[in-house]
Amino acid sequence: MASYSQKTYAARGREHTHPLACELFATMERKQSNLSLAADVTTKAELIALADRVGPFICVLKTHVDIISDFDSDLVVQLQALAAKHDFLIFEDRKFADIGNTVKLQYGGGIYRIADWAHITNCHVIPGEGIIQGLAEVGMPKNRGLLLLAEMSSKGMLATGEYTARNVEMAVDNPFVIGFIGSRRFTEARDLITMTPGVGLHASGDALGQQYRTPETIVAENGSDIIIVGRGIYGPGKDPVAEAERYRAAGWAAYERRLQRA
Repeated sequence: MASYSQKTYAARGREHTHPLACELFATMERKQSNLSLAADVTTKAELIALADRVGPFICVLKTHVDIISDFDSDLVVQLQALAAKHDFLIFEDRKFADIGNTVKLQYGGGIYRIADWAHITNCHVIPGEGIIQGLAEVGMPKNRGLLLLAEMSSKGMLATGEYTARNVEMAVDNPFVIGFIGSRRFTEARDLITMTPGVGLHASGDALGQQYRTPETIVAENGSDIIIVGRGIYGPGKDPVAEAERYRAAGWAAYERRLQRA
């Protein structure tokens, strides 16, 4: 059987068993985009303005809602409206890491009520499979999807080896899981999406240990599906619209080269 990474996003969307994964693949195909914007800004106005400007070029908006200093319910309403307007999904990068009962409360309640508006969230599996079960009890009835943090893009990360392998085992066995945060395709046992942070048009790093790899390496060579880009699009001196289009084009070109190699 051909690798899932050798199939088109459209074909994978038609064949996938998770409705949210089907929706994500269809969005990627419609927009010819495998770009996710990591919108790590700290005010409501900044987040809304950035999402509106860059929305036409992305398939996923990745948020860290707990860094928004003036969060309110209107922000959620506006984000949902922008997701509909620009045809993208919302991924709240919450990185849950507690026991099942606690994450149920964190995901479904509190001041953020993440499961009500975020199509996708993610977790560490350090607590064991109970964390997936707890999140699934909240998210599955709402047609949400979960990513497991199989790897991270920071220097010296501990998510390697046997830990990564256990992530893969848990993902294959759990229908709520739609994929991973990681640098590569991990398994052919099931069609699981890989989203990769730390992507730059030029390989480099920053003073806090972030390591950047190119779309060509991540998508065409490693078989990842979605590139996550933040400061490369809206950092100091950047034109977010122009940079988003550059990254969208680079990510899509790397995907097309991957298909040509199949």
